[in-house]
Amino acid sequence: MPPGAISLDDVDIDQVSVDYVLNCAKKGDPLDLGDAIRLYHDSLDYPYVDNTGDVEGFYLLTRPEYSGSAPTREPPPVPAAAPLPVVVPPPVVEQPQIAVPSSVANLPKSLSLDSPTEELTIDDIEDFEDDEGEFDSRRASRRHQTDANDISLRLPLFETGITDDDLRETAYEILVAAAGASGGLIVPKKEKKKEKRHRLMRKLGRSKSESAESQTHRQPGLVGLLEILRAQLEITESMDIRTRQGLLNAMVGKVGKRMDNLLIPLELLCCISRAEFSDMKAYLRWQKRQLNMLEEGLINHPVVGFGELGRKVNELRNLFRKIEESESLSPSAAEVQRTECLRSLREVATSFSERPARGDLTGEEVEEILELLKSTWRILGITETIHDTCYAWVLFRQFVFTGEQGLLKVVIEHLRKIPLKEQRGPQERLHLKSLRSSVDADDSCQDFTFFQSFLSPVQKWVDKKLNDYHLHFSEMLFKKMPSSSSSLGNVSVPLRLVIFDSINYHGMAIHAHLHIQSVTEIFLLGPSMMVDIVTVAMLTRRILGEENDKAMESPDRDQIDRYITSSVKSAFMKIAHFVEIKADTSHEHVLASLAEETKKLLKIETNIFSPVLSRWHPQAAVLSASLLHKLYGNKLGPFLEHSEHLTEDVVSVFPAADSLEQYIMSVMASVVGNDGLDSLCRQKLVPYEIESKSGTVVLRWVNGQLERVETWVKRAAEQETWDPISPQQRHGGSIVEVYRIIEETADQFFAFKVPMRIGELNSFCRGIDKAFQIYTQLVTQPIVDKEDLVPPVPVLTRYKKELGIKAFVKKEIQEVRPVDERKSSEIVQLTMSKLCVRLNSLYYAISQLGKLEDSISERWAKRQSDKINIRRSMNGKSKGVVSNQKNQFDGSRKEINAAIDRVCEFTGLKVIFWDLQQPFIDNMYKNNVLQARLDTIVEVLDLVLAQLCDVIVEQLRDRVVTGLLQASLDGLVRVILDGGPTRVFSPNDAPLLEEDLEILKEFFISGGDGLPRGTVENLVSRVRPVINLIKQETRVLIDDLREVTQGGKSKFGSDSKTLLRVLCHRNDSEASHYVKKHFKIPSSAPPST
Repeated sequence: MPPGAISLDDVDIDQVSVDYVLNCAKKGDPLDLGDAIRLYHDSLDYPYVDNTGDVEGFYLLTRPEYSGSAPTREPPPVPAAAPLPVVVPPPVVEQPQIAVPSSVANLPKSLSLDSPTEELTIDDIEDFEDDEGEFDSRRASRRHQTDANDISLRLPLFETGITDDDLRETAYEILVAAAGASGGLIVPKKEKKKEKRHRLMRKLGRSKSESAESQTHRQPGLVGLLEILRAQLEITESMDIRTRQGLLNAMVGKVGKRMDNLLIPLELLCCISRAEFSDMKAYLRWQKRQLNMLEEGLINHPVVGFGELGRKVNELRNLFRKIEESESLSPSAAEVQRTECLRSLREVATSFSERPARGDLTGEEVEEILELLKSTWRILGITETIHDTCYAWVLFRQFVFTGEQGLLKVVIEHLRKIPLKEQRGPQERLHLKSLRSSVDADDSCQDFTFFQSFLSPVQKWVDKKLNDYHLHFSEMLFKKMPSSSSSLGNVSVPLRLVIFDSINYHGMAIHAHLHIQSVTEIFLLGPSMMVDIVTVAMLTRRILGEENDKAMESPDRDQIDRYITSSVKSAFMKIAHFVEIKADTSHEHVLASLAEETKKLLKIETNIFSPVLSRWHPQAAVLSASLLHKLYGNKLGPFLEHSEHLTEDVVSVFPAADSLEQYIMSVMASVVGNDGLDSLCRQKLVPYEIESKSGTVVLRWVNGQLERVETWVKRAAEQETWDPISPQQRHGGSIVEVYRIIEETADQFFAFKVPMRIGELNSFCRGIDKAFQIYTQLVTQPIVDKEDLVPPVPVLTRYKKELGIKAFVKKEIQEVRPVDERKSSEIVQLTMSKLCVRLNSLYYAISQLGKLEDSISERWAKRQSDKINIRRSMNGKSKGVVSNQKNQFDGSRKEINAAIDRVCEFTGLKVIFWDLQQPFIDNMYKNNVLQARLDTIVEVLDLVLAQLCDVIVEQLRDRVVTGLLQASLDGLVRVILDGGPTRVFSPNDAPLLEEDLEILKEFFISGGDGLPRGTVENLVSRVRPVINLIKQETRVLIDDLREVTQGGKSKFGSDSKTLLRVLCHRNDSEASHYVKKHFKIPSSAPPST
């Protein structure tokens, strides 16, 4: 028999486990009613299951939109010792046509309303025709349980195991009591249903139209508000009626007492009996909840009379136990024991149920819902500060679950209403100071103030999000399915909020319960929410900082610093890990990919997050940019140390790293300006110095490449045959090959995206310049000196008739050294055509040099123009990065122009002194002027010019012809002044010489088609004075020579050397005698006839 029972009449058969009885009968074991009653009550903690049907099938006992997702696991297995449950199949009924919400119609089979047979209890069957509309107490199985550890209050757990459902139901009872104190408590009448429907099917088949209809028929005033809150809190009509009737009964005979001064759980136990419940299980749960509330409020968390209460704790616990045990007795004995215990409980508990600092209504005109909630303040001892704090936590918790940004605005509003310490009254400060809790955590007990209990979870949550805001915030906000409360308009938010619902430890603290509607899609917090999140963080930080009785440890800017540092580091580590994973399938170096991803990260930071954080930290972008610079630099450092040559990895990593650094600098410069950037670079940044390291490896490549270029240039020149490529391209193929080699090298140089300084470019250009100079030297290498080409000048002699002079002259002439045979062979190979091709090649080289310079200059300017300011800031000094590259090849230009002049001179000398040596140098004017005039030479020169103009390019024609004219005049002067003993002139020959000079002049002018007249006149003008001296008499020449040798000035503007040579070639005795006497010039034989 159970304790307190004498006979079977004292045992409530409804509390005996049927499964236990059947199992004992099956096995033949003795029946212990005490064990049977214990197993019955233990079974109440588990859902009732059916082992005979589809394990995935079940019925929904509430609105699907209020419920969570389907269970992901099977129900717990039944112990082997337990008997099989009694299964009562549901009766076959005609289900009325109901409108099923779309969210229900699309449910999977396991959630379908037509799922296989559901296990039903006897109580369910008895309640099928019950019109009270009471829900089964197994709500926990149908509610969406969301993980809210981060936002949980810093409050100790209830020792009695009070659940959120218990708190919610008690909160409604308190709300009803507060409404009753305001005279708004009315017990609604029970109404019969308009159509016969089983209670279970009514639960399953609620339609949208029913829901909308129930919302539109709201009664006015306090009664209507209570009905809305009842629906939101999922309080059944029967429970609502019991609660209201019980509180009204409690006020009978209590004259002058306010309903909100009652000890509500005790009064309800006294005024509500078992007979008012149709389900014994529901009654036992209700009674257990009320007793647990009394135990928590009177024993576990008392406020007054600690010493006296300590002596009566055991008495209270015994009374609670006896009240529970009375339900196992017979109805008569149970009623006697229960009544006696409740009377004793009232005597003990009344003195300990008072709470200090009860709040009163302010009378302000506020929203109806909030006004109704404020009516509970007298019961709960709430002040404005407590209300704002708790309400902010409630709203924030709702935001955590729903993501509705509008809630954050209200949270911020209430946090800002919380007054500072000096703004609170003395009584409120003492009251708030007394609200402390001790929470066991990590094998230690932590003590929390009121604000710490409520705002520390909020701060923890926002800190968690902001410490990794790259992960938690995004521009995208996934769509959410509309909730059923959306039709309530502006009041839909408060209706989903917490009701302050329990008296707690050390005076007063408030637990809250939040009803969370089902969110059908996951969402990400967007940057638009970030401003509000950071605002909440800063407000809670201010309140909690003041709570520690010390000033703020650091300004808000420092906290933003920590958020940025933490989030940027976390984001960087994630992308670094991602890049390393992707490296196996990517051909790009890890550091190059990491640089690109880091740049993308910084772009997101500066475009999305920095504008938000800059409200509290003006240099938020600078901080994130400098931090990313450092983080990437740590990864890059080892690579830089081991980079010695221009490998593929270097070519891949260096440009990416440099581009990242440039972008980081530009971000920082956009915030602080170029002047501020200089200071930041010196203080906060350690430059990668990629440009310096890159310059070293690039120089190594340039030097090696230029050595190859020189080798290729020499090979091209050595293999050249100096034949024109085509009639249109009259230069040699070697110069084309040289340009191809150089341009390919330049393309390779600029194809490297590695950072370079001006020094690397100058080194490259110097190498190219040297290559052109080498080519020019190779082109002119066969060109011999003038001394090797021009015949030696004959010995200067004077005119005399003696025959003995012949032997002397022949002896002197034979002693002249002939030209070297090797050089002679080289000179012979230098034909007019090949000399013109060499000239054309040199001209092609110098004409294309400008294009090469322009190309290099433009590519360098384009490469460097975007980096001028950044480089200046990083180097700490201004440097002309984009310098003028137009003078880089001046050495080549000078060399090539000199080579062209030399070849042109050589060409003219070769024609006159080598090819035409015999007719021109040896025979013209020989013996006398009349026998060998210049006109015969002009005919040969005409053929030479025709051959020259066929090959030489138009741009060089005048320069080559000018060289030929110069050589012709040199030959003419040579014949007149150094023609040897075979040339003698008299004044009568001067007109003939002038005539020949005029012929030569007109030949090169060629009627305007040849050289410019002015050019020819200038060159010819130096020969005219010589002919003018020949025109003079011997005595005049002697006197003029005497004057010059004595230090005077020639009246003909000539020098002594020229005057002496004219006299030596004068065929008269006076001139011969004078040069013999004064200059010791030997005599020559007379010319043969």
